[in-house]
Amino acid sequence: MSQRKFVKHQCAEIMDASRLLILIFVVMSTFECSGSDTAELQCEVNSETIYLVEGEALYFVHEAPAESTLSNQTLKWYKNNSRIEYISYDEKERIHLHGGAIFFLNVVPGDSGLYTARLERQNGECNNYIVEVKVFEASERENHKLLYGEIKDSDQNKNVECPDRAKETCIKFGGNYTWYKDYSLLQGHHKDNMWIQNSSKQDEGVYTCICTWRHNDRLYNTSGSRRLYVLDTKSYPDVEILSPLNKEQFADESLELKLNCTVECGRNVKDVCTASWYVNGNQVNQMAGYNQTIKQIMEMPSKTTITTAILTIKKVSAKDFRAEFKCRGIGSYTAKSATLTLKRRASITSLVIRAVCVLLVCVFAAVLVKCFAVDLALLFRPCFHLRSHEKDARMYDAYVVYQMQKMDKVTENTLCQFITQVLPSVLEEKCGYRLFIQGRDDIPGEDHMELVENNMKQSRRLMVILTPGSGSGCEMTDQHPDSLCDSVIGGFDWQVGLHHALVQREMSVILIQLGDTGPQGYTHLPIGLQHLIRKSAPIRWPDVSRNAAARNSRFWKRVRYLMPATPAKRCPQSALI
Repeated sequence: MSQRKFVKHQCAEIMDASRLLILIFVVMSTFECSGSDTAELQCEVNSETIYLVEGEALYFVHEAPAESTLSNQTLKWYKNNSRIEYISYDEKERIHLHGGAIFFLNVVPGDSGLYTARLERQNGECNNYIVEVKVFEASERENHKLLYGEIKDSDQNKNVECPDRAKETCIKFGGNYTWYKDYSLLQGHHKDNMWIQNSSKQDEGVYTCICTWRHNDRLYNTSGSRRLYVLDTKSYPDVEILSPLNKEQFADESLELKLNCTVECGRNVKDVCTASWYVNGNQVNQMAGYNQTIKQIMEMPSKTTITTAILTIKKVSAKDFRAEFKCRGIGSYTAKSATLTLKRRASITSLVIRAVCVLLVCVFAAVLVKCFAVDLALLFRPCFHLRSHEKDARMYDAYVVYQMQKMDKVTENTLCQFITQVLPSVLEEKCGYRLFIQGRDDIPGEDHMELVENNMKQSRRLMVILTPGSGSGCEMTDQHPDSLCDSVIGGFDWQVGLHHALVQREMSVILIQLGDTGPQGYTHLPIGLQHLIRKSAPIRWPDVSRNAAARNSRFWKRVRYLMPATPAKRCPQSALI
């Protein structure tokens, strides 16, 4: 392959030398053909080269003399190749003269050669116009010599003009324009120029303008091509500092530190985007202990130019904490700077102390919440008034269930006192709750089972009073005792209450333990009640405490926490009927 290129190069050099010899021969032949008198004239010689594609046509007239001033006698054309061939005025010939112009119609590679026109004026002056015509085969239409220059600029909108030779021919003969891109037809373009709006890389290529014109009632084509390059547009906005963004930065003394000065300058402005560090107004390149490196990148696909100056402080010292570090960015038209100071980082000891203090505060807060969760809930309960309680129209806040069978006299007296005195005085009189206590609130003569069922449905809570004898010897009965202290509540109350709490899940259960449970614990209680006790331990009644009956005692706070937030007596009267 390299040998073929060498041979081709040698042939090109031989052809160039041959053309030079032919040109000299043409000039000498012109003098000889003009006779002895004209041979003595010193004629001015002008030369030009024209490249054509096989099958095209060319209308040519020299720029020096206007065509209208020429005649067949004053300007004569002939071809010089291996021999002199005079150009005919016969309109039927493919290459012929018409006035002072020469026509090349449907050219072929064999038409290549030197064409000479000799002009003699009456004042004795003469001119020799030499035109070298080179005809390329159709397969060689992409040869760069056929291009009439290139279009290179960064304008967003491109204007591709038809080359002068094709444009002048169209003007002369009233021809029509057709445009091609990379030798493919472009529809709808029939002007002598073509605008490309918002050009991009896809618009690059060879644009060919073809003029179709008429001569002697036949159509001919004359073309001219230009190559378009779409250069990247440049943008020069104001310089922007990307880092540092903060005015302070923490640093550790005696350790190495790197500071970044990052500057954004615009698009395709690589050569005019600089970043640098200054310490107390001096460039770091002139200061010991500092080192600066520059890095520049172009982000894709935006092609934004970003320059970063990395300042390395080999060992941070006390003077660095008093120094002023300035990041300065310079673009094409603007400059901007940002100031940075160093601040000592807290030691590891102080950080540990702070962490321990925070941990202790969190633990202390957790303990307080754990110990005073009930108090906090009661304190903030009025602030979080629930609408669901307002819509609850049930008549009672709690249904009190207890049993007095098989218990000693002391336990019986304690239960009677708690049921008849302590419980109503605190929850009803002091707290405003409404309780249903069997033996006190039942209606004489009413069916016991129906009474229990209805009042259980009208209650929000089930309050179970546990005693050492609770749950043993339970019997079903609908007989009411003469007094509360002698009443025996049978197992029906317990069963209905546990059914509503465990099965229907209509009410919550509050368990209160009076006295000691004894050695058997709660194993003698019904299975459902044992399940409730395992979920929530009973609240033990401290009957020996002097403040046991106080509203704000620990016992009653826990009971109030489990009671509804809004007492039933505060509901509308219509809901109680």
